[in-house]
Formats: sequence, C-alpha cells, structure tokens
Amino acid sequence: MSMYQKMVNVIEQKVTPMAGAMGSQRHVIAIRDGFISALPFMIIGSFLLVFIFPPFSPDSSWGFARSWLSFSLTYREQLMLPFNLSMGVMTFFISVGIGASLGKHYKLDPIMTGLLAFMAFLLVAAPYKDGQISTQYFSGQGIFTALLTAIYASEMYAFLKRHNITIRLPKEVPTGVARSFEILIPVVVIVATLHPLNLFIESTTGMIIPEAIMHLLAPLVSASDSLPAILISVFICQILWFAGIHGALIVTGIMNPFWMANLSANQTALAAGNVLPHIYLQGFWDHYLLIGGVGSTLPLAFLLLRSRAIHLRTIGKMGVVPSFFNINEPILFGTPIIMNPLFFLPFTLVPMINATLAYIATKLGWVAQVVSLTPWTTPAPIGASWAANWAVSPVIMCLICMVMSAVMYYPFLKAYERTLLKQDEERSAQENENPITVS
Repeated sequence: MSMYQKMVNVIEQKVTPMAGAMGSQRHVIAIRDGFISALPFMIIGSFLLVFIFPPFSPDSSWGFARSWLSFSLTYREQLMLPFNLSMGVMTFFISVGIGASLGKHYKLDPIMTGLLAFMAFLLVAAPYKDGQISTQYFSGQGIFTALLTAIYASEMYAFLKRHNITIRLPKEVPTGVARSFEILIPVVVIVATLHPLNLFIESTTGMIIPEAIMHLLAPLVSASDSLPAILISVFICQILWFAGIHGALIVTGIMNPFWMANLSANQTALAAGNVLPHIYLQGFWDHYLLIGGVGSTLPLAFLLLRSRAIHLRTIGKMGVVPSFFNINEPILFGTPIIMNPLFFLPFTLVPMINATLAYIATKLGWVAQVVSLTPWTTPAPIGASWAANWAVSPVIMCLICMVMSAVMYYPFLKAYERTLLKQDEERSAQENENPITVS
C-alpha cells in the first residue's frame, strides 16, 4: 500500500468521523452561531476605529490629515460611544446568540433562552459597587465567561423543561404570557446557583468568575498567539478540507474566543497608545492564510486561466471571480484539489509557509498588526489593510504571500496539467481508432 493510500485510509477511518462528530456537536454549533450573530455589530464597531484613530502620523503636515486628527481628538468621547456599544459589549450579542441556538436545538423558545443566557452572564460579569456596574468584562475579557454561562443557562432550562419542572398555565392564557411564566423557575435556578457561586469564589480567591476564568486561561490565551498554534490550526484545517470536510468552520469555532479576546486587547492598547500585544487574530487568518479561500488558492486560479488543459482553463474562468471574495469551492472541487494526491503538498504547505512569513514579519515590526474585524469575504489585500487600520505594510505582505503561493502551486499544477493532456491525447487516439459509425 502506498504512503498516500495509507494517509487517505487514516483520514477516512480516524479523522473524518472525529471531525464530523465535532462539527455536529450542539455546543460547537451554538458557539459558532453566537459569534455569527455578533459578527455584524463587531464589524461595524471595528470599522469605527478608522474614524477614531485615523491612519496618519500625529506629526503629519498634510492639511486633510491634520483636520481629521484634530476632529478625532476633539470628539473622541462621542466617536467612542458606538464602538463601546458594539465591540465594547460583544459578550451581550454572543450570549444571546448561543442561548438562542441551543434553544432551537432543544425546541425551546429561542428568545427566552437567549435572554436567560444573557442574564446568566450579567449575573457573574457585572459586579455592582458604589452605585455603578463595572463594564470591564463586557468585551473580550468576558468572552469565555459568556460561553460558559450561556451554555449552562440553556442546558439548565432544557433540563428543567425535560423533567417537567415548570409552571404550566391553562391553554386559554395567551402564548406570550405562558412563556413568561414557563421561564420563571429557570430564572430562579440560575440566580440561586450562579450568584452564590460568584460570591463564594470572590470571597475565597478575591476574584469574580470572569477574572478567575481569565486567570486560569491566561497560559492558553498566550499560547494561542504563537507560531506553533498558528501552524497547528492551519494544518488541521487543511487536512480536514483535503478530506472534503469544512475544516475552517471547526477551526474558527475553536479559535474565535481566543481571537476575540486578543482583538479586544489590541484595541485597548491602540486606544491607550500602547504597543499592540497580539498577532494571531481573525484578520491574520483570513487575509494571509486564506487568500482566495482555504489553501490560498487565488494565485492558483490565475494560473489555471493560462493552463493548456481545457478543463483547468474552464475551472479557472469559473473560479477566479468568486476567489477574489475568498469563495473557492469551484477551484477545490472542480480542479479538483480535494483528495487529489498531486495537490496535497502545496494545498497543505502554502498557507503554513505564508503563516510563517507573515508571523515573522509582524513580530519584527515590519507589518502592522490587526486591530479591526473585517468580513471574511473582503478581498485579501483590501481586507489585510482594513484589518490593520488601513496600513500599507499588510498589502505588501499579502502580495508577497500571493507570489509565494503561485510559485509553490506552479510545478504541481504543471505536473497535473501534463497528466490531463496525456489523458486527452489517449482519448483522442482511441476515438480515431474506433470511429462511431451511423447506419
């Protein structure tokens, strides 16, 4: 048995069932849905950073730049309000989204389940002192708490409903009123469990639950921003995709909480004028590692346009425009790349090499770091600049990654092209030897 066949067998027998089970797990789906629900608000909030922190040097002498900088400084407080009510409270949207998703799964009222999850988060993450509520954990610092409390609240609601521990009203009572009474017991249970737990942890450790969680996860959050973490996550994504499984959904579902916590830290540092602490964020993943889609296949799409094989040239024409917006299914399944042994090495290694180059360049200070959340469909050079507050260096880095991708894909594409051309010649020869006659 060849090495390739052994690898295919391992993927089919071990990796595929495990990835399928993980991808369909209700909590993984709920977390993914929670972040998707919050995405529009976070994108708009991140976009506002451009107006709050203009992409100009403070000592710029250009009149337009000076006017923008002056306007931003004068109205900083007013401009920060929409940002604070979007990115600054991202945990609100995530909590409700996770709760609603789990509510649908358990056939509960999604709105009520989402609100219950939201209340559970506020109960432990919004300490009240001196007549004020602290907002410290409403952004990235409270993401892991939001995930845990939303899952706990939703699961508790489902458990109580499953065991008929609920208040039932006569059928004559309006549905809305009946639902309000139905959730009374879950609310009491959540308050009676989470609030005392929070007080107990605070009295014994001096930290409330969100602070304790971030303290425990600090090494993991730090490790998630390292080059090995990037390479491992990319490798898993590529292996799963090569087997025909949407690896990006699984990997981003796992990495999103870390990315959002790190993004919040970068934005806080930007606002304070400090050095940005983190490199590996969603903008890094989308615009350096997934140029044109998983496997960084946009350069490959351009190469396909000039292929001598009609099949590959046709796929290039169909796939090049969607690839601009990071949609590359026509390339993946049309070429095909999926389960094609000739493309296994470049498909796996291209994003890993791009990751290494981009990480080292950013670490050395040559490339600006990510401070904004961008739509994943944004074309790579534009998205890379947007994510870094419209800096020019990410565009250059993105173009370098595209050139590297093209150079690595080219020899494998030519080998595959020769195979297809040879098959076409053999097919034509057979047709000439055995012409079809019509009687």
